[in-house]
Amino acid sequence: MTMKSRTLNRVRRIRDVLEKRQSDLTLVINNIHDPHNVSAILRSCDAFGVPKVHLLYTSNVFPAPGKKSSASAKKWVERINHTGIPELLSTLNYQGLIPVRTGFSQKAVPVYKWDFTKPTAIILGNEHSGVEADLQTEVDHEIYIPMQGMVQSLNVSVAAAIMLYEAFRQRNEAGFYLHPSFSAQEMEEYFEKWIER
Repeated sequence: MTMKSRTLNRVRRIRDVLEKRQSDLTLVINNIHDPHNVSAILRSCDAFGVPKVHLLYTSNVFPAPGKKSSASAKKWVERINHTGIPELLSTLNYQGLIPVRTGFSQKAVPVYKWDFTKPTAIILGNEHSGVEADLQTEVDHEIYIPMQGMVQSLNVSVAAAIMLYEAFRQRNEAGFYLHPSFSAQEMEEYFEKWIER
């Protein structure tokens, strides 16, 4: 394969991937301490067309995703750091996203009953304590993954992948991946960044 054909293939690949990115679907990673979990979550985001994630770290330091577990997904998924809940929620609100947190309270609904065709920000909590209490009080919507075994929780990166797949399933059935969700200008801005990576 010549250099020119490799370059043309890369251009086509980048444009094809960008056309399937979902500008109104994102994740919020809340104090997840294991960088391998964060890396695995980024990999799932790339796989299901999530262009950016928000990292809310109020008690832990921001993680440095590893190269191996993220399989370079960190190059293709933008990360936005937040150190305060008001700042995060203001950003999500400005972007027109509906925050929904993971949890197991009485008002939580199964993940498949959430309408992921709506602009959504899925909030994933810490491996040990879940979504922090102050954020729980600010976010009314709650979802969970129904489980049939003795263990009632999954690794946070596995849970993220399952929820993103459900979002993909609903959006794919609704035809969301057939047309770009970015404007032409946004597409070109992303393309110029990506082609250099």
